Order: sequence, then C-alpha cells, then structure tokens
Amino acid sequence: MTTRSLLKIIPSIPVSDGAGVKLRRSLGQSQWLRLDPFLMLDEFASDNPDDYIAGFPAHPHRGFETVTYMLEGDFQHEDHLGNKGHLRGGGAQWMTAGRGIIHSEMPLQQSGRLHGFQFWINLPAAEKMKPAAYRDIQPEEIPPIGIPGGEVRIIAGTLETADGQVRPGPIQGLSTAPLFLDVRLEAGQRFSHPVPEGHTAFLYPHAGELTVGADDSARPLAARQAGVLSPGARIEVTAGQHGASFLLLAARPLGEPVVQYGPFVMNTREEIEQALDDYRSGTLA
Repeated sequence: MTTRSLLKIIPSIPVSDGAGVKLRRSLGQSQWLRLDPFLMLDEFASDNPDDYIAGFPAHPHRGFETVTYMLEGDFQHEDHLGNKGHLRGGGAQWMTAGRGIIHSEMPLQQSGRLHGFQFWINLPAAEKMKPAAYRDIQPEEIPPIGIPGGEVRIIAGTLETADGQVRPGPIQGLSTAPLFLDVRLEAGQRFSHPVPEGHTAFLYPHAGELTVGADDSARPLAARQAGVLSPGARIEVTAGQHGASFLLLAARPLGEPVVQYGPFVMNTREEIEQALDDYRSGTLA
C-alpha cells in the first residue's frame, strides 16, 4: 500500500467571524485554499469569554454541509424553523444546509474555556437543493476508543484498528463518504490508517507535533497547520516528543465548479444570484 506523504502545509491565520468570535482559519482563507470537497476549516480556542461570547447570530447557508465538533464548552444551535440543539464538549453536529437554513450558534457559557472546530464540506450539484437536515451527535455516541499508544474518536466513516477490528462512526452513507477521526497519541507513538485512493485527505494537529509519512518522505507538521496529503492508500504519522492530538479528514472529491458568495456555495453565478434573491424574499428555505 502506498503511504501518503505531506504534500502542502496551510498555516492557520487569526480571523474574526460571526459577531466578533476570534478563531484561526486554515482551509478557506481564499478560494485557492480549498481542498475538494472541503471548503473551510476553523478552530476556535480561548479561555477569554470576550473572544467568543458574541457568538454567531442568525445567518443563512445554502449548498453545503457544516460540521461542528466541540472539545470543551457548550454551544446552542437554533434555526428559523424552531429547531434547537445543544452542542456539548465531546459532541458534534452535522448540518446539511441543502436548499437553505437560517440559524444561529451561540455559546451557552459566560466564562471558561471554549475549544472546537467547524469545517464546511461541499454538496454535489444534485444535492444542493435538498431539504435541510441535522444530526446532533452526543458525546456518548463518539467515545474514545483505545489504540496502542493513544485513543481515537470516530465522527464519520470507519476506524480500522491494528488488530483487524472495524468500528463505524455515527455518520455514514453520505455521497462524499467522509472520514473524520480525532486521534490522540502519546510521545513517539505511531498511527497508521487506510484512506481510499482517490479521496482527498488532510491532517490538522491541534496539540503537539506530528511527523507525517514514512521513511525518507517523512516531514514535520506543527499544531494549527493543515497538512494536505499526497495520493495513496494509507496515512502514517508519528507523534512528537510531547505527544500529539490531531484531526484526520478525508472525503471523495466532487470535481465540480465551486462558486461561493459568503454563506452560499453553488456551481454557477446564476445560482448564487438566485440564492441571494431567495434570501431577500424570505424563500431561501
């Protein structure tokens, strides 16, 4: 099996979004820093409530999926249809915006640490106008699974362990066949996992440092950098001297045109204009 190497590094940069939430963005800094079908990856991590307390008031989406994964802290989701969801530390939400949704994401805490991630994953043209849907994933649904020298949480796709076990995560059956793992490794420990050939894949360490690849191709990847992986059938990483925690994200690329205007992601400019017209007229959803 061909081991994937580190092809490109995208350092995260500080940005402000929503009503002033401070975060770091790697994928999605510009239209040239997307990774089909991934559109954006944000990390928010702060002990200072001034950095997050204003949250993300009501805003629209159309044409893609948003995935929020919390390590620490609490968020509440609400939408214009009256749906509510509570995102707790250790839990996640997989939201399909589809034809359209207007929702808010607001912290449910006045102090303490808030640490989590949100990424956007594109929908194929045939699914962009389907009804909006949610999957709130409670922490109990993604418990840590022990592996040699560490543990893994599976949000989407399937974990294949070294002893031959196959452990599915709660998100299955999507057209992009996403794999989303949160992996923790002790110092010097190695993690290897299959990734379908032809699927886009990248790593995002959120603590510690990784060495990515095997033998002469191995390269370091520091925390808060997105590491784009070359084609291949497996990923292989080794944790640095202080251990490492990282996200592994992979999915089937769509190979379709992407036209984005803020929270709307479609295939043509005309579809973006229609989304804007629908939002202004109150018919987005």
